[in-house]
Amino acid sequence: MDFGLSEDQRLLDETIRSFLAARVPITRVRALRNEDCPNDRSIWRALAELGATGILVPEPQGGSGLGLLDAVVVAQALGHSATPSAFLSTAVMAPTALSRIGGAQAEAWMSGIATGEIVMGAAFTELFSVRENAGVLLRDGVLEGRAMMAIDACASDLILVAVDQERLAVVDRRATGIETTRLVTTDLTRCTAEVAFDGARPIEIFENASVAIGRALDAGRIALAADAFGACESMIERAVRYAGQRKQFDRLIGSFQAVKHMCAEMIADLEPARSLLWYAAHCFEAEPTQAPLLACHLLAHVSEIGREIASVSTQVHGGIGWTDEQNLHFWYKRIAGARHLLGGPEFLRERAASLQSFDLAS
Repeated sequence: MDFGLSEDQRLLDETIRSFLAARVPITRVRALRNEDCPNDRSIWRALAELGATGILVPEPQGGSGLGLLDAVVVAQALGHSATPSAFLSTAVMAPTALSRIGGAQAEAWMSGIATGEIVMGAAFTELFSVRENAGVLLRDGVLEGRAMMAIDACASDLILVAVDQERLAVVDRRATGIETTRLVTTDLTRCTAEVAFDGARPIEIFENASVAIGRALDAGRIALAADAFGACESMIERAVRYAGQRKQFDRLIGSFQAVKHMCAEMIADLEPARSLLWYAAHCFEAEPTQAPLLACHLLAHVSEIGREIASVSTQVHGGIGWTDEQNLHFWYKRIAGARHLLGGPEFLRERAASLQSFDLAS
């Protein structure tokens, strides 16, 4: 059995990577990190023209109606180029949740996502990690409290807010009673924000949305792992290329056995995760009951090997690897940021253990 990407998926990968290489080189990423929000709408609209923003949006709403494995191909390419974009929140988590909720309003939002007209942030952090006494409450039809580490919320049009495990709200970021503040983290290629609610009235409140919330988190974790995987690939490629150029004692450092081992071990660590990534994305639609467990295992595993790959590839570059001018830190920090964005490895393993225990008990 040959389990791999289809010809269409390989073509999608080539198309997205060619576009990113031409339109979002590292010099562009470097410039965007100094913006109030790094998510450039011109890049987003161009991705929409390529069909990337609507990849999970059903065809009746103007999307491609493809599967999560196709979205993973795009996410991996975005991570490979360290591209700032709202893909994780808007193109993955939001359509996954909205398509399961259904209704005219949800369909209208998905149409806007497919055309690139809507960017939707995702505030889900308090479901699995409460920080600084944060939390969102729904009282008398209005929202109170704070949501921390809201993904891509700072310059979004709408924000998808998980009030609790059962209720999902959609708010207009510019509405009265809502204030978004970008959080400065190590990874400046990704927009995260604190969203403060002070009597904010949601556009919609969806009750009994536990399935939609759970599926959105599973899809988000798999796509985030793909992003980190792409960043790991880029760091390895740069380390191997540098080892083939840098000379020491009149020899290329790539000819030294120690450096060869460092590069080979990084590849050996990363490559098995590719199959796990593809299988988790495949199971999201084909074996949905397995998706929560696989999403946890995948993101925890990629987070762990990613930290090691980021460190070793920087070491291959020597002292220059730690400088701002060398650019390697963009991928280093992207991997580090992904490690905790939708749950750290410790939390994910604990959740996986509870899921496995529940399956055994059943």
